[in-house]
This record gives sequence, C-alpha cells and structure tokens, in this order.
Amino acid sequence: MNKVPMTVRGHELLVEELKTLKSVARPTVIKAIAEARAHGDLKENAEYHAAKDQQGFIEGRIKELEGKLSNVQVIDVTEIDAHGKIIFGSTVELLDENTGQDITYRIVGEDEADIKNGLISFSSPIARALISKNEGDVIAFRAPDGERSYEVIEVRYV
Repeated sequence: MNKVPMTVRGHELLVEELKTLKSVARPTVIKAIAEARAHGDLKENAEYHAAKDQQGFIEGRIKELEGKLSNVQVIDVTEIDAHGKIIFGSTVELLDENTGQDITYRIVGEDEADIKNGLISFSSPIARALISKNEGDVIAFRAPDGERSYEVIEVRYV
C-alpha cells in the first residue's frame, strides 16, 4: 500500500485522537454498557442500545485511525532544504490577481485539509498548481468558480 503524506502536526493530532479514544472514550462506553445491562431487560433498554452504538462508532474510528497511521509518511518541512520551492508542508502567501487580496495557505495531507483555516490538500487543484513553484511565479488553475490566477509572494517552511 502507498504511503500517505502527512505533516508533523497532522500526525500528532491523529495520534492524540487515537490515544483519547483508547484511554478515555472506550473505557467510558464499556462502563455505560455495564450500567445499562444492570438495569435488566436489554430489548427495551434505550441506554444499552445507545451505548452499543457509541461503542461501534468508537471501535470503527480506532480501526480507521490505526489504518491511517500505519500507512502515513510524516514529512517535517523544517528539515527539508527545498531552496525556496513550494513543497508539501509549505506555507505559501499568494496574491489573488483577480481580487488583489493576499491569501495564505499551507499544503497538507488530505486528512488535515481545512480550507477555513488555510489548510489545503496536496491533491487540490490549487496545491497541484503550486507544487514546485518559487516566489515571484504566477500560477493559473481551474477552480470550481472558474479560472484563477495567483502570484506567489512568499514561501515559508514552518
């Protein structure tokens, strides 16, 4: 199976979520199931069924996270000498040539992407257009709302 790129921060967040699920959420739901069982008839016990549903969700998420973490390639952009090129993990300041606005994006893994916080997936159209460009370059790409054009103002590796 192919390795999936992820930033150091994204990896830390997944590891922390997995740890919380295993050490807090799982024991809590097991306790809730035991308490619901103590109330008697399980057929009509809504607390029991809700706890079992929650347990299924938690176990599913644990398996999903373990699978992702087993196939991850953690990339620490601060340890790479990219000579000013835009690479996975770079933070890029852009000038939108259509509106004149400054925009800052960080290129991250698919599981980390959050456009509202300026985190874009490396597989997004804009990230694909940005990869391997340098400060001063102009990129053009097709976005859902039409053709877009940006000038690369600054590339940071943080």
